[in-house]
Amino acid sequence: MKVALLGPIAWRTPPLHYGPWELITSLLAEGLIERGVDVTLFATLDSVTRATLDGVAPTGYAENDDLDGRVWEAIHVSHVLARSGEFDLIHNHLDWLPLAFSAHSRAPMLTTVHGFSGQNILPAYARARSQFVSISDSDRSPELDYLATVHHGVDLGGLPFHADGGDDLVVFGRIHPDKGTDLAIEIARRAGRRLVICGIVQDQAFFESEVEPLIDGDSVVYLGSVGPAERGAILGSGAALLHPIRFAEPFGLSVVESMISGTPVVAYRRGSMAEVVDEGVTGRLVDGIDEAVAAVGEVARLDRKTCSDRARERFSADRMVDEYLAIYRKIIS
Repeated sequence: MKVALLGPIAWRTPPLHYGPWELITSLLAEGLIERGVDVTLFATLDSVTRATLDGVAPTGYAENDDLDGRVWEAIHVSHVLARSGEFDLIHNHLDWLPLAFSAHSRAPMLTTVHGFSGQNILPAYARARSQFVSISDSDRSPELDYLATVHHGVDLGGLPFHADGGDDLVVFGRIHPDKGTDLAIEIARRAGRRLVICGIVQDQAFFESEVEPLIDGDSVVYLGSVGPAERGAILGSGAALLHPIRFAEPFGLSVVESMISGTPVVAYRRGSMAEVVDEGVTGRLVDGIDEAVAAVGEVARLDRKTCSDRARERFSADRMVDEYLAIYRKIIS
């Protein structure tokens, strides 16, 4: 089986710090290689993989101001489709743009829908010659047909279990109103806990008005965007991960990573959270700040080993790779 993974190029694959789509593409590439699949990873040319690496963009456009993302994504897609006849399957992780040209692919296309940025992109999906996989049942569009839902998996080896945790509350993810960073600060304040914030600033105005003035290095600490080497230690040191989202979260990698580390989650009941969090086992689902504050004390009574074991059973990269491989075989047969 010869598979082309059409990866995103905003960041390097795997990412040095932020880049969830690149992370999943990397884990899938390495897992397929281990299973004997002939994989070509189309990604930035500074990517690191055991697969055959091909591409056109020298680095991620989010990491290089000299690169226009619109231009380089178009060149990237064109390059992959020009080689499409060499493969049994093209697995698209680059959202809508490859779908606009999917009729020109000489191999079947499978697209993982990593999340819809809005209804305006749906025409590219509806007209595409591609099959679709959702990353959660909650993120499915009623306008599309799907082969399956495949929940993301993560590298369990990079997330050691922390039996004790600590007293701090943790927030992981991009700093943006959607992610509710300001709400997490208020929850931590009312709960009387220190809050550790990690993530890229995606909305500068929101950061400067609602978050930065409250960062004092004592009750609210901001560590910036942290890489894979630090993620496990920071997540594992928490009493709970706060995830007070204002939008329908398509999946929530940081939620899974926290639970695997043994740190339970307090998440707003939106999007995929009811699929990802096992209520009363790996965390609590809440509606609003008052319930979240109460839940901070409640999750402290959850067994961290049980939390980790359940998340490891459900969200390993191996499980994800096996599910995708079964889908590939169904398409190709």
